[in-house]
Amino acid sequence: VQLQASGGGLVQAGGSLRLSCAASGRTFSRTAVGWFRQAPGKERDVVAGITWTGISIYYADSVKGRFTISRDNAENTVSLQMDKLKPEDTAVYYCAAAPTLSNLRRRYGIDSWGKGTLVTVSS
Repeated sequence: VQLQASGGGLVQAGGSLRLSCAASGRTFSRTAVGWFRQAPGKERDVVAGITWTGISIYYADSVKGRFTISRDNAENTVSLQMDKLKPEDTAVYYCAAAPTLSNLRRRYGIDSWGKGTLVTVSS
């Protein structure tokens, strides 16, 4: 499956952005999908993940209460609503698909990575 992330941009601190991850090639309705981010000079870290049913969701502590992940399997999209953005949220954001949420959290067995989208939060 090919993934494409979009929706990044420049926003002031406290603002909001909505990222979207679209799948093509084949459906990802039976896979977990997650969002990762990588700031300059830092490792790529998982931000949020959601199972294919949408029942189980994971958030990194740094984004809990501010970010919301959701998916529409009929449309083959996964979204990340980012509110109350902070300068430390600045990074390139990537979406990824894996068999389970555990795969995403542990960063192994990931099937597909999308090209990233840059999010810049100014202070």
